[in-house]
Amino acid sequence: MKRIMLTVLAILLWMGSAYKAEAQLIVIANPNVRTNEISRNDLRDIFTGTVTTLPDGNQVIPVLLKPGTEYEEFLQIFIGKSDTEYRAGWRALVFAGKTSMPLRLEPDNAVVDFVAHHNGAIGYINETSPHQSVKVLVVK
Repeated sequence: MKRIMLTVLAILLWMGSAYKAEAQLIVIANPNVRTNEISRNDLRDIFTGTVTTLPDGNQVIPVLLKPGTEYEEFLQIFIGKSDTEYRAGWRALVFAGKTSMPLRLEPDNAVVDFVAHHNGAIGYINETSPHQSVKVLVVK
């Protein structure tokens, strides 16, 4: 019985840490983007290069943080791929001549600045970073 209780406690702690990781990231967009929310599927499709437009029909410019904790969390939570899988998918698109790799910036304020000044730009940052000049999208 004690072993079952410890297993349940470990699972609950793991689930709580997964929620905390997700809660630390926000998805931001240029203020001219016409939507206030985005589905996980649309977000994944944008950041994997599957689509090049937002659900409102405007061209999209995905912006990534350089590899680090937030980048890894974003890939895990919203894209569902490891860094190796993610980059392999983009390389295949680039080599096929379909697109170019997404812009990678660092730190968060560079992402905010780029997104604020480029129509259709969408990125993600830590929720504690200043982001008054951009729109926060609710991910459903």
